[in-house]
Amino acid sequence: MKLLVLGGTLFLSQAVAADAVARGHDVTCAARGESGSVPEGARHVVLDRAEPDWSSLDGDWDAVVDVARTPSWVASALDALADRIPHWTFVSSISVYADHSTPGGTPDTLPVHPAITEDIEQDTPEAYGASKVGCEQLVRAGAREALVVRPGLIIGPGDPSGRFGYWPERLAEGGDVLAPESPDRGTQAIDVRDLAAWIVSCAENRLTGVYDATGRVLPLGTLVDEVVAAVGGNAKLVWATAEFLLEREVTYWSGPRSLPLWLPEDHRGMTAHNVDAAFADGLVTRPVGETALDTLNWLRSLDNPPRTGLTRAEEQALLDDWHTIND
Repeated sequence: MKLLVLGGTLFLSQAVAADAVARGHDVTCAARGESGSVPEGARHVVLDRAEPDWSSLDGDWDAVVDVARTPSWVASALDALADRIPHWTFVSSISVYADHSTPGGTPDTLPVHPAITEDIEQDTPEAYGASKVGCEQLVRAGAREALVVRPGLIIGPGDPSGRFGYWPERLAEGGDVLAPESPDRGTQAIDVRDLAAWIVSCAENRLTGVYDATGRVLPLGTLVDEVVAAVGGNAKLVWATAEFLLEREVTYWSGPRSLPLWLPEDHRGMTAHNVDAAFADGLVTRPVGETALDTLNWLRSLDNPPRTGLTRAEEQALLDDWHTIND
């Protein structure tokens, strides 16, 4: 298969290109090249999506994978390439959904944001999601064969967000570890390499349609146990109530003074999607412990690893406060 990756130098698009090269496919990556390098064995064509010179992409391909979030970039790619490439995979996001409260949702049951097809500042999750909806609509209308993939939280080596990486790094240190609410709370994520492998398989098989693509729902306590087993340490989880955390200005999901992967009650459905359709069509995921160990090793290899969440000093102050109240 001849595969064109619009990107190929960062995280998911890079993992897609690497997986396709490993299978023996002829891979071209079209990107500026400023975020990193393309995988060994892939051809790099320098292309700036903001001001693209599509004439630099000569030839034809069997499939393309695009991860863009900007509608004009997607429209321009379709205008230039749709006649030359039969199968088009657009990587969207579960942020397209307007309802994050309902567990067990699927593309057939959940409403999406109204589409935005002009380029806007994507400074909120809603604006990002609506722009992705606009991109999806362009692809479904303009490609000969369209596959829309809506991933949830993507984790693993190379993750620039630091959200999942907070946990293997912190748990490997051991001791008392602050955790949000309850070990029974569900969470859901997918290793970037598993998602990439599935995307390549979908291109090989010319799968079409719209899929949510993430891992099975896992209790946060189970995730923690599997991470500890993989990375070592003698971590002891301290599950603090939402009231305690919010009163002390701990925030959700990511960012400064946050507990990563923690979500408010009205967003529980965000990590509780029904992904039976993707698994029925070939998605396979590895144990979260394997992802955790590989992520930790990757973080340790960096001079300035991406981090988010509570600092150790902030966490210790909260733990001291919790023990004073509850011991």
